[in-house]
Amino acid sequence: MEQTSGNVYVTRERLAELENELKILKTTERKEIAERIAEARSHGDLTENAEYSAAKEAQSHLEMKIGKLENILSRVMILNKDDIPSDEVYVLSTVKLHDISFNEEITYTLVSPEEADFEQNKISIKSPLGQALLGKKVGEFIELDISSNKSKYKILEIIKP
Repeated sequence: MEQTSGNVYVTRERLAELENELKILKTTERKEIAERIAEARSHGDLTENAEYSAAKEAQSHLEMKIGKLENILSRVMILNKDDIPSDEVYVLSTVKLHDISFNEEITYTLVSPEEADFEQNKISIKSPLGQALLGKKVGEFIELDISSNKSKYKILEIIKP
């Protein structure tokens, strides 16, 4: 999911990580790919040079990644964790839920789409569950009907970031 407009909400720590990643891509990785292209060129005929084609494709992917990061960084809005209330669910809130369908507790942190990582229990504020949670309070119920799967959750706790 690529987003080209709208704010990207991050903490100062996450901003530093993104800026560092961009710096590495622009310096170290660009240099490595340029060296690969130069080495492949030295092998002669470029029309049948698989190394050259692979290096040029890697360069293209790198430049797309750099462009995407630059776009994200141009839309960053820094959130101070101390300013995020814990009376209702906001971006960067961590929410403990009771999944009524499976009778289990789960905890998610709501993040911008660019930071979503389901394996780390970080869900996008644009996802169906993320959208349903925003603005809700402890004790409220959330019902989702996605692809004929009905899920019901109760908000047990909102943990301050």
